[in-house]
Amino acid sequence: MNLIRHAANEWWDVLAQVSDPEIPVLSVLDLGMIRGVELNLQNEIVVRLTPTYSGCPATDLLKAEITQAFVAKGLTPVNVVVDLSEAWTTDWMSEAGKQKLRQYGIAPPKGEAASCGTHVALSDGIECPHCRSQHTKLLSEFSSTACKALYKCQDCLEPFDYFKCI
Repeated sequence: MNLIRHAANEWWDVLAQVSDPEIPVLSVLDLGMIRGVELNLQNEIVVRLTPTYSGCPATDLLKAEITQAFVAKGLTPVNVVVDLSEAWTTDWMSEAGKQKLRQYGIAPPKGEAASCGTHVALSDGIECPHCRSQHTKLLSEFSSTACKALYKCQDCLEPFDYFKCI
């Protein structure tokens, strides 16, 4: 049992090193994209990956990078399975991941997805990740990706993305 527990810890350590291709300061663990890791009856490591968007164009890249990370550590065979049984939500993001977003210049999601409803109600006053002011203005409901909105701080005058609560 201790051997399995040690192996499982090593698996999670490997996954912590796999970066999101869009926001490289975040790992797949920070984003909550890994829904489980287990050893199946064929002694194959099975990683369940839920992409942040069901049609995410980076899904194949993420599968390949996860596989490559395991292979590089000699942890084989590994099978990365895309799990769409539940839609990804910002509620799955770790607190450490949200802090990394802020340090990267992106305002993290505010609130829980369940309270956001089916449409994200965006308003002024999202905290600026640069100066922490809440004197901010929504410029556009969509920014570099559909999951982000564009804001501008009225105090430091910096524009910034806000990762919508999804």
